Amino acid sequence: MRRLDYVIWYVASLERSVAFYRDVLGLGVRVEGDGYVEFDLENVKLALFDRAKLPELIGGREGRAPCGEIGFRVDDVDAEAARLRAAGVEILSGPVDRPWRERTLHVADPDGNVVEFAQRL
Repeated sequence: MRRLDYVIWYVASLERSVAFYRDVLGLGVRVEGDGYVEFDLENVKLALFDRAKLPELIGGREGRAPCGEIGFRVDDVDAEAARLRAAGVEILSGPVDRPWRERTLHVADPDGNVVEFAQRL
């Protein structure tokens, strides 16, 4: 579980942020759709997600809007969920099978940022 798979920044203006990363920093776009844009990098996924779509992903979180998400690739999401629950970690969603052929678990870090664990199906 020690492999960082991606970083996602939750942004107020997807259009403005994409313009910065694409046009100013020069990153190519690899995937785009439904409030999500992923850039073309070799070593890790870097993506932007429209903050307004967060309730669809992790539910309502009044007063605790996270600024970003990091994702870890794991072999067994259900085992991670059990381990994290036992440790008292706040589970936001999951484990759940996603349409993109991954089983995911979202948890909150102490500052309310999102950490995802994903298992390929």
